[in-house]
Amino acid sequence: MDVADEASIIAGYDALEAAFGPADTVYANAGMSHDGGLLDQPSADFAAVFAVNVDGVFLTAREGARRMIRAGSKETRRGRIVINASMTARKVIPGLGAYSASKAAVDHLGRVMAREWANQGINVNSVRPGYIETELTSDWFASEGGKRQMGSFARRRLMPEDSLDAILLYLGSDASAGVTGSSFDIDDGQAL
Repeated sequence: MDVADEASIIAGYDALEAAFGPADTVYANAGMSHDGGLLDQPSADFAAVFAVNVDGVFLTAREGARRMIRAGSKETRRGRIVINASMTARKVIPGLGAYSASKAAVDHLGRVMAREWANQGINVNSVRPGYIETELTSDWFASEGGKRQMGSFARRRLMPEDSLDAILLYLGSDASAGVTGSSFDIDDGQAL
């Protein structure tokens, strides 16, 4: 689905409910970036990053919360929303201004949602991952600039693709019933 398009999100939830029933856990994991310094970044590129990274998280989480409430989350206390922020929400990395600002926005948005929806049986938390070894990052970290950046990390490595599995399973489970409005740094010390 297109997370920047409300109709697409609603259709996605409709399809999910038709196939599996109401969702009790949502992971808002949309993200994109236009790299480069802010002085030279076209405003359209900046707006596109916010449309996906902030608007997309807002629309996805809000629609999920609406459906959780309709399905009885207030009674079951079983609603879980996890927002994917980034270590760049706290650590300044030159050339990632729009991305970093958008991830800081969704990190705080998660706390606002947690406060507003707490009495509806919905927990909202965010994770702030570091750089993970994926197809999206492989070209950059194979470059000289990427190798220098990785050399600045405390452990001088990228995290494996499964690095978020444990925290996401925890935040989606009943074990996290008392956790809401929290942000978790899962960055292998990259932000140190």
